[in-house]
Amino acid sequence: MKTQQQNMPSSPLLPLTILTLTLLPLTLGANAQPCSEAFLKLAEQKNISDCKRLRTLGAEFAWKLHGNGSENSTVVDVLFGAALNTAQGWIGWGVNPGRRPEMVGTKAIIAVKRSDEKWRVNTYNITKEIRNGCNLLPSEIGIVSNMSVEHDGDNLHTMMYVRLNLSSEAYNVTKLNHVWQVGYDIEGWHPLGHPKTLRNVDSTEVINLTDSNGRGTGQYRSYLRSIHGVLNIIGWGTLLPIGIIIARYFRVFPFKCDPLWFNLHIGFQLTGFLVGTTGWAIGLSLGHSSRYYTFRDHRTYGILIFTFSTIQMLAFRLKPKLTDDYRKYWNMYHHFLGYGLLAIIFINIFKGIRILEGGDAWKWGYVADLAFLGAVAFGLEVYTWIHFFMLKQQQKQKNETKNSQDQQPPKQNMFA
Repeated sequence: MKTQQQNMPSSPLLPLTILTLTLLPLTLGANAQPCSEAFLKLAEQKNISDCKRLRTLGAEFAWKLHGNGSENSTVVDVLFGAALNTAQGWIGWGVNPGRRPEMVGTKAIIAVKRSDEKWRVNTYNITKEIRNGCNLLPSEIGIVSNMSVEHDGDNLHTMMYVRLNLSSEAYNVTKLNHVWQVGYDIEGWHPLGHPKTLRNVDSTEVINLTDSNGRGTGQYRSYLRSIHGVLNIIGWGTLLPIGIIIARYFRVFPFKCDPLWFNLHIGFQLTGFLVGTTGWAIGLSLGHSSRYYTFRDHRTYGILIFTFSTIQMLAFRLKPKLTDDYRKYWNMYHHFLGYGLLAIIFINIFKGIRILEGGDAWKWGYVADLAFLGAVAFGLEVYTWIHFFMLKQQQKQKNETKNSQDQQPPKQNMFA
């Protein structure tokens, strides 16, 4: 054991690199698609040329700056569209004069659809009271000079046209905080709360209206969520299970690879811990930035994973000696904690995939990863038991041979 602790753990860079290259394309889900034909056609009718597809809720956005309406304001024509494929609901878009692109503080324009196919568009102030459950009622926001709503029945696409007069003191068109949303519940002509999915939470952006491509800084959170997911899948969900498989089958039985198993075990566990902790820290940062929405179960499981894995990592230095009387009890605790940690990791990764709404690529990609690791573990487990029974049978035959020899009477000397 002393020799094992002196050797440096090997770092599993090759599998980490392969997994990173495999999952990295999933993080590059940039919305480079052009706007839809129906949306572009209406934009042309409004003499609006700049257009982009927003990254969530199937929303589209077009705009045109008209220069200064006065010395202290800018006139902007905005066309916003989103799919509303239910009998009733609402779509909304707005700007936030605060520091961040978030719901609270937004000056919104919301179009409400009733089940009788009638529409009504109005302006609203989104306050903290609305976030806490108060009714959202129409109110004057002071920046809209014209607004209308149109519905494309063939494509189930709803489009709002708005002309804004933005004060240069409150709004910077090169860094404009804008928010969009889709909801499905109404009461009369009043919009009710929207779903709490990640797509709805991430429907914010800081956009530069002076850039024809509408480049902004709001998309980094979407990329960080994908990076958070990839790092957790690689660290917690892949490298840690590999380290457990190595310790289970290469420490003593059926393959005794001493001290190689120890170095590989530490290498995979330590690398998985560092990669997973990085993803966990990114997740904490993302949760902190979403002040009004929290995925509590996912966060709680994440904290448990980090806590238990940290305890497991401390075992490399704080484990009792082989000669200690309680070493066998410590081994039992270390093994059961490790297997319980794996169960929590698998559950939380699938929870994260569902929250991220990564689709089949994420879900089946990780299912394939688990299937491969499970097949390896199952094959080694089968071989372990076959090898165990073979050794047991050989030992039984040896014992029977020895007993038969011991029971034979000694040969007598005929010349005695």
